[in-house]
Amino acid sequence: MSLTPSGGRTPRQVLALADDLSGAAETAAALRLPARIILGPAASGPSTIPAATASPGAGRALIVDLDTRQRDADEAARIVREAVRGAGPGTVLLKKTDSLLRGNLAAETTAYAEGAAGLVIAPALPAAGRTVRDGIVHLRGQPLHDTDAWRAETRPAPRSVAAALDGTPTAVVPLTAVRAPLPELTARLGALVEAGLVPVCDTESDADLDAIAAAALGLGPGVRLMGTGGLAAALGRLGPGTDGPSPAPAPGGVLPLLVVVGTAEPGAVAQIAQLTAVGARHIALPPELLARTAEPVPLTAGPDDAITVVSVEGSQGIRPGSARQVVAGLARTVAAVPYPADLVLTGGETARRVLDALGVTELLPVGEIHHGAVHSRTPDGRSVVTRPGSYGDAGSLLRIARALRPYQPLAPTGSPAQVPVPRAEFTAPHPPPPVSPVPQGEAL
Repeated sequence: MSLTPSGGRTPRQVLALADDLSGAAETAAALRLPARIILGPAASGPSTIPAATASPGAGRALIVDLDTRQRDADEAARIVREAVRGAGPGTVLLKKTDSLLRGNLAAETTAYAEGAAGLVIAPALPAAGRTVRDGIVHLRGQPLHDTDAWRAETRPAPRSVAAALDGTPTAVVPLTAVRAPLPELTARLGALVEAGLVPVCDTESDADLDAIAAAALGLGPGVRLMGTGGLAAALGRLGPGTDGPSPAPAPGGVLPLLVVVGTAEPGAVAQIAQLTAVGARHIALPPELLARTAEPVPLTAGPDDAITVVSVEGSQGIRPGSARQVVAGLARTVAAVPYPADLVLTGGETARRVLDALGVTELLPVGEIHHGAVHSRTPDGRSVVTRPGSYGDAGSLLRIARALRPYQPLAPTGSPAQVPVPRAEFTAPHPPPPVSPVPQGEAL
C-alpha cells in the first residue's frame, strides 16, 4: 500500500487536522511529506478556517491547528465540520487526536465522521508508551484511568476509548485481527464500517499501526482516519516521502534563544535544570502576576547568543481555574520581548498563544529533533521548536538547544543563573531547583 494510488502517477494529498499546535507539528514531521502548518482560528479571533485548506497539493500535506482543545464542545465541532468541508477531492483525511484522550474528543469525532463513508480509529502512540488493549488506552502498561495523566483536567480520565467517544457506535478490533494478513484486516474493518460501526483498533507497536493504516487506505478515499502522531507516522512510512532534512542553524546572524516552558508537567523542572547547568538564564514568573495583569512582565534582553528560559514559577501551584489566564500572560510577556528571538515552546496551549501574540499564522516544518520536538521556521526565517508538555526526558530541552546552536559550546558551568523578576507585592524569586549533572558529550 502506498500514498500513491495504484495505477496512477499522482501521489495523494493529505489534510491533517489537529486540536492543538504541538500535535499539529508532531503530525507534520511524522507524515514525511512536504508540508505546511496553518494556525487556524485563534481563540480570541474569528473561528473560521482559512481557504488555503481546500487543497494541499499532490504529494504534499497540509496540517491545520484548529485550536479546539480548550474550546466549547459545540464550537469545536463546528470548526471541525468547516475544515472537513474544505478538503479537496481525493484528499486523505487524518484527524489527529491526543494520545491521552484529552480535548473535545466526542464532539469532534461526531463532526469529523459526518459525510464520510466510514471512520477508522487508532489512538495508540507506542513511541511514548501509550498502547491500546481491549479498547482501553494504557500508559506504560497501566490503564489510563488508573494513572495521574489527567491530573490537570476537570474530570476523570475515561475508562475506554468508547467511553471517551460518548455515544459513537464503536467496535474493538483486537490485536489478533490487527495482526492477521492484510486482506483479512481490510475485510474486517470494511465489514464494521458497512455495519455503521467505528473500528477502534488495539495497538501495541508501530508495526500494528502500519497494518491499520494500510488496511484503512485500502477501503478507499471515503474512509477517514483518526489517531495520534503514531498513525500519522504509519502513513508516512507507507510513502512516498523522505526522512526530511535535519534541523539546521538559523540563516544570517545569530538570534537569542528563548525557551518558553508553559507546561505543568513535573519533568519540566529537571529539563530546565539541565539548561541552567550549561549557562542558560532562568526567569521564573509568578503565576499570580501573569494572571492578574493585562500588561506584559518586562524581561531584560541578553546578548545575541544568550539562551534564556522563561517559565511559570510553580512551587505554590497555580490557582484552580486560572491556567488559561496564566498562559495568556506568559504569551503577552514573550511577545513583548524587545528583540527578535528563536523560540522553543513547550505545551500546545503555550505554543499557540505565544505565536498568536506574535502574529505568526504559518509554520514550515524543517525536521524533528527528538520525538515530538519539531523544528519549524516562520515566514520571516526564525526557528520555532514546538513540543508537547508531557514529552521528553530530563535532557530534552538541552538536546533541542544543542540542535539549534551546534556551534555554541554548551558545557556545565557549575552554577545555574537565576534572573530576578519584577514581582510587585510578591516575595523574591524562589531559588532554582537542584541541578542534575549533565553528561559530557551527550549526543543530539
